[in-house]
Amino acid sequence: MNLLTANHPFEQLPRESNKAFAAFKTYLDMGPERSIAGVSQTLAKSVPFLKRWSVKFDWQGRVKARDAHFAELERQAIERLACVKAVEWWQLHEPVKRQAWMEAEEALADVREARRRWRASGRVIGFDGMVQMLQLVFKLKQFAGSMPSEVKEVHQHVTGTVSVEWAQAIRKAYGLPDDAPIVEVEPVTPPAKLEAAKEGTKP
Repeated sequence: MNLLTANHPFEQLPRESNKAFAAFKTYLDMGPERSIAGVSQTLAKSVPFLKRWSVKFDWQGRVKARDAHFAELERQAIERLACVKAVEWWQLHEPVKRQAWMEAEEALADVREARRRWRASGRVIGFDGMVQMLQLVFKLKQFAGSMPSEVKEVHQHVTGTVSVEWAQAIRKAYGLPDDAPIVEVEPVTPPAKLEAAKEGTKP
């Protein structure tokens, strides 16, 4: 029997009588603790008889199909809700970013106008105000463009020998003879650590 001839496998199937479907629904609605013995007690039908219906109409497969169906509906509902929330956030956030960009453009125009007037006047003028305004411009544009406001430096200590090419370049840069040795500078140990090392104690 093709169980997919119904709209869903867990709905009443063709050639499945109302009594057989009612027995399946009872089994289905029992939840994770469902059992044919439980259906037998509820409907007052023999276990062997219900087992024949169970095999004939694939009760276990239809339960799995029902669970998978509702799991998919739940997933789709979560996705729709996430899309709605994303749109709501965009509608709330985007105008603020646009306004920040417009404010940055206006502030930048003010800086340019002040610079034009300063150049036209021939006077010496401090740059503090312009620098502060430009800093504001950059911060506004960073926010409007969703760029990070901080750049973190990553320091990595690399050890190794000086290559022949670099050695030659260093000699040429400092006007050294071609056979002049390139001395590698060792890190200086703080005095406190030297004393501690001599005494065998921690600094």
